[in-house]
Amino acid sequence: MLERLTWKRLALELMLVCLPALIAGLLFGYLPWLLVLALLALMFWHARNLLRLSHWLWVDRRMTPPSGHGSWETLFYGLNQMQSRNRRRRRELRQLIKRFRSGAESLPDALVLATEEGIIFWCNGLAQQILGLRWPEDYGQNILNLLRYPEFARYLRERDFSRPLTLVISHSRHIEFRIMPYSEGQWLIVARDVTQMHKLEGARRNFFANVSHELRTPLTVLQGYLEMMHDGDMPPALRDKALNTMQEQSRRMDTLVKQLLTLSRIEAAPSFELQDKIDVPVMLSMLQREAETLSAGRHQIYFHTDPHLRVLGNDEQLRSAISNLVYNAVNHTPEGTRIDISWLRTPQGAARFAVKDNGPGIAAEHIPRLTERFYRVDKARSRQTGGSGLGLAIVKHVLSHHNARLDITSEPGEETVFSFTLAPGLIVAPALKDNVAGDR
Repeated sequence: MLERLTWKRLALELMLVCLPALIAGLLFGYLPWLLVLALLALMFWHARNLLRLSHWLWVDRRMTPPSGHGSWETLFYGLNQMQSRNRRRRRELRQLIKRFRSGAESLPDALVLATEEGIIFWCNGLAQQILGLRWPEDYGQNILNLLRYPEFARYLRERDFSRPLTLVISHSRHIEFRIMPYSEGQWLIVARDVTQMHKLEGARRNFFANVSHELRTPLTVLQGYLEMMHDGDMPPALRDKALNTMQEQSRRMDTLVKQLLTLSRIEAAPSFELQDKIDVPVMLSMLQREAETLSAGRHQIYFHTDPHLRVLGNDEQLRSAISNLVYNAVNHTPEGTRIDISWLRTPQGAARFAVKDNGPGIAAEHIPRLTERFYRVDKARSRQTGGSGLGLAIVKHVLSHHNARLDITSEPGEETVFSFTLAPGLIVAPALKDNVAGDR
């Protein structure tokens, strides 16, 4: 390990150069001239090393300084150590910047670093997707030239960042902006896409509005008849009609509440193992009797069932989905309609359930919205038949738990089909005795 350069070291070096000249002068004479020559040689040596240092600093492209001897060895070694420390610090700084950028890229928000004047000097990839920025083309651009929204310009100008700013930009996307000081004279602009949150909030408001509307009608009917009964004696015929209507409205509210609870329970249910062995043919035989009773001879109802086709799933939920599809066909098709319910294997080995009718059909613009809560194609007819507008929403969530989806096809005036398909992996292999019985 070399020692650092000190006055003592320089004095020792001077003595070592002058000592030979002193000895030679004492022995041979010419002492002053020999001392001057020794000093000139020392100065020439220092000048040469100084020129080497200057050449390395300004001309040479090598990272390491030249080697030297004596006092210059200590100086060159010190410069080499300083270069090594600087290189190590630069590597650490590069790694730190790399980790910062990697972390910033993994955040779910768009990040923009800008000066207080709005000059952009960095942004992450999400900012390019959400805000339409380009990197590095937009380096040095003013953000107000790229986001031309008066509300955003006013938000920056007023500098009151205690509350976020929400803007509706292209394609009806809601973007929430937050700005905070990053360092002296710099801002960190955070933008988050809150479109889904706004949609959920809108759906929540619509849901409560629809529930309130659905409950208000029967409650109004009940309240009206109760006031009539309270005011005085009612004729027997009118009283019987009032009681029947009140019972119908009470059943309607009871059905609505039950379906709301069912839908809430299904939505809140976490993912679960589909382990229940469901005997769908037995379930359909019960539903056939119920559907025929509900139809009271108004429809032609036919069931086409594979008696050995059983599946794994959640028994309660799948029963709710299938019964909703069957009851919808009976309740919402006119008298004389033919209804075919099938539960059969597909050529690919899956299990397909379908409800087909030859009723008036459904217009194409209504089909994408049929599984929305409280959505009705014909609101007046749905209320007459007691429909709540929740049945297909329940079916949709049940099928999502079984990794399936509801398919709806309709040709107005010809036929309408509601169907879903369960994967072959959910089919239960038939027992041996079933196969034997089938062979017989």
